[in-house]
Amino acid sequence: MSLAGSLEKLYARRRFGIRPGVDRVRLLLDRLGNPELSFRSIHVVGTNGKGSTAAFLSAILGAAGFRSSLFTSPHLVDFTERFRVNGLDIPPERLAVFLDAVLAQAPADCTFFEIVTALAAFCFAEERVELAVMEAGMGGGCDATAAIPGMMTVITPIAMDHGEYLGDTLAAIAAEKAGIIEPGTAVVAANQPPEALAAIRSRCGRGGNLLRCAGQEFRAAWNSDGTLDYQGVRARLARLTPGIPGRYQAENAALALAAAEQLDAVGIVVPEEALTTGISLARWPGRMELLAGQPPILLDGAHNPAGAAALADALSACHYRRLLLVAGVMADKDARAIFAPLAGKTHKAYAVTPAMDRALDAATLSAILLDIGIAAMPCGSVADGIATARQEAGADDLILVCGSLFTVGEAKAGIAGKHFEGIRG
Repeated sequence: MSLAGSLEKLYARRRFGIRPGVDRVRLLLDRLGNPELSFRSIHVVGTNGKGSTAAFLSAILGAAGFRSSLFTSPHLVDFTERFRVNGLDIPPERLAVFLDAVLAQAPADCTFFEIVTALAAFCFAEERVELAVMEAGMGGGCDATAAIPGMMTVITPIAMDHGEYLGDTLAAIAAEKAGIIEPGTAVVAANQPPEALAAIRSRCGRGGNLLRCAGQEFRAAWNSDGTLDYQGVRARLARLTPGIPGRYQAENAALALAAAEQLDAVGIVVPEEALTTGISLARWPGRMELLAGQPPILLDGAHNPAGAAALADALSACHYRRLLLVAGVMADKDARAIFAPLAGKTHKAYAVTPAMDRALDAATLSAILLDIGIAAMPCGSVADGIATARQEAGADDLILVCGSLFTVGEAKAGIAGKHFEGIRG
């Protein structure tokens, strides 16, 4: 069967929705012969920066000569993006074979994300991977990825998100995210709000975990020429050139570098040359991704207030006359808080309705944008919003597409002339 045919069966599992817990995915992994035990894994959890941090770390491991893999979600355009080995997507025809094998063993009530997580483990085992970087979904201890043993946990900045599943306070969310940490393993954490850091420290104290924190044991800072200096536990690296653009990538890069440094505690040696090379070779689509043209189009997947604030700060390094915003967001997000950091920077916004069941309609979003001081108009689809922005833009203006990864994915697919099928999870 083609990958498209297999994906139809997989997508049907979306009817089960989101069901936190690891029992079903553990049963599936058992039926598959426990492929997750054939390689060593590093978990990446948090709210913002997970994908970029994971991409940096995977690139570092590849530069060090390891056969490394990367599991992320959701995908932007193609389902194959979720499963990468040494920087390359697993080919569709090969992924179809793996997916059929996993679906044949899946319990009847296994959810979409549980099957996808087991598929990642199965793929990486079949591809003879040595080290896997596993990005968690929205959770931690109750996330499907927690069924895969982790020799290290990397924690990106934690913010309020998915409160209906994770908790209604930052401390509760951080405790759930930190629940994936296995006793006795190393933990590397980004700068965190005090209540989030307290929850992480509490978990590490109970589990006897070595905790390394940004701003204490490691840090990174930009130079005036756009290069990055890193000071770690041992390594001192000057004038790095991150392959993923955006000023907010300094902390993500530092987090990945610190994690790579800590691997020597489990017998994995990453030379300094690989740290430098990996940071420069890392790629992560849809994050400050600039598409050349007149005018250029900037894609960024910021989809919560903290991410939007980081995006607004990163725009200070961009050069343009006017910023034209193509904005699309999911209905269960706080659109007002997401776009507020961009209010003072935006000349005009074009509100769109992404092709997702959960999307906020363009007219409602346009009214919200107007209320926070952004001149806005509803434009219908993502393609219509981009077309209208292009018609009204000058060559030295900048079109920014943001608000949701699904908005960015739909835009990226449309510009490339590809089919888009956004899937949550």
